[in-house]
Amino acid sequence: MSHSIELRQMRYFLAVAETLHFGRAASKLRIAQPNLSLQIRKIEEALGHALFIRTTRGVTLTAAGAFLAGRTEELQTRFDDMLQAAQRIGKGEEGTLSVGFSGSAMYGPLPFVLDRFRRRYPKVRVQLREMYAPEQVPLLLDGTLDVGFIRDGSANEGLRMTPLSREPFHAVFPQSHRLAKERTPLAPQALKDEQFVLFTPRIAKLAFERTLAVCTTAGFAPEISLEAPQWVTAVSLVAAGMGISIAPASVARLNIPGAVFRPLRSKAWSSIDLWTEKTMRNPAATQLLAIAKEEYAKNPMIALTKK
Repeated sequence: MSHSIELRQMRYFLAVAETLHFGRAASKLRIAQPNLSLQIRKIEEALGHALFIRTTRGVTLTAAGAFLAGRTEELQTRFDDMLQAAQRIGKGEEGTLSVGFSGSAMYGPLPFVLDRFRRRYPKVRVQLREMYAPEQVPLLLDGTLDVGFIRDGSANEGLRMTPLSREPFHAVFPQSHRLAKERTPLAPQALKDEQFVLFTPRIAKLAFERTLAVCTTAGFAPEISLEAPQWVTAVSLVAAGMGISIAPASVARLNIPGAVFRPLRSKAWSSIDLWTEKTMRNPAATQLLAIAKEEYAKNPMIALTKK
């Protein structure tokens, strides 16, 4: 073909093919009939074949015209579908959403956030990646991750942090420990002579510092006998009698046999926060953020001030 054919011209062709009348097609398209006739001739010249048989009695399709009309209808349908999909993606209703999360974030409302999002936006494919907070930062910055749910997040240049919840700390004892039977909140000073199993600061420095603050604000430094990379590990070691621990209240949902959680009289807190790009490129991330705010706000355990 010596000339390219534009999508606009194919719309003109389809209108004539549907009406088999240049005048009615021109009226439908709201263009002048001579211009319509010119555009059809350009298509025929580009193809090297006539698309219509023009007689005094009317217009009929040639074999090439009939074939092209059928394929053009398919093209128009696909084009309309493409535009509608683009609109859904622009609204965050379709596409892919990559979500990073710290393991302990799953002990709170996050599973309900994800379930509600999936039910509301079934055309968005959610990809979940369990990662420590420091691992999430570069992937959020380069767009590999769209959203990151983290335990005790801190400000990072290039990222926006949205606080979602705060929760108190509980002491964790083996079932046989003398304080495991206490029913009232414990003063942190009662723990000063214990051996501690704590979450390692090498993975989450701020989470460690906030846990440590339970002890330091009570006037003592804990004797740490073991460090663990996961809360499930720390609590399991406590259940085996290898020390006690201090953990965010939601960690109790692990329900590990032999471990007993007791509330502490402390103003220290742990948080769940959400990281995104400062300017979110993925509209689905905006939709997930809105749902997350709603779900965390209605959770009765959360002490975060509602804004």
